[in-house]
Amino acid sequence: MNLNKVHLIGRLTQDPEVKSTPNGQNVASFSMATNRNWTDKSGQKQEQVEFHNIVVWRKLADIAGQYLKKGQLLMIEGRLQTRNWVGQDGVKRYRTEIVAENLQMGPKAAGTSAPSGATLNNNPSSASPASAPAEEIPVIQVEEESPVKSADIPQPDSEVVPF
Repeated sequence: MNLNKVHLIGRLTQDPEVKSTPNGQNVASFSMATNRNWTDKSGQKQEQVEFHNIVVWRKLADIAGQYLKKGQLLMIEGRLQTRNWVGQDGVKRYRTEIVAENLQMGPKAAGTSAPSGATLNNNPSSASPASAPAEEIPVIQVEEESPVKSADIPQPDSEVVPF
């Protein structure tokens, strides 16, 4: 059995960029950061930040472009995909991305219009009793008619440049 599944909870490092392929399919890209904190052997606190390239297609791309903003907490579920192309300088380039299939928005950040006081797992019982009542956070899941074909993936020489 094989499994290619990714779950991430992190913050957007930029607003999503929405483009259209030559066949008219919308695609959005953005990056998100996740961090890991630990204490090393000498007692010093350490932090490591990872940046992830995220791609969403079709209706999910429209939703991402409309609702997601830099700094927002987001949970994604998707799969890893590595693309390759030859750059203008003739060098073969590679990019590993997460193709998101589900998105869930986190609690509202200051100054945004996302729901406030909500929990990521959409389970109000996990919120602390002293906190404000949690609003429901919609889980955005788009059923695809068919999987994305390699012809649908933008190539550097097409109208949509690699992200």
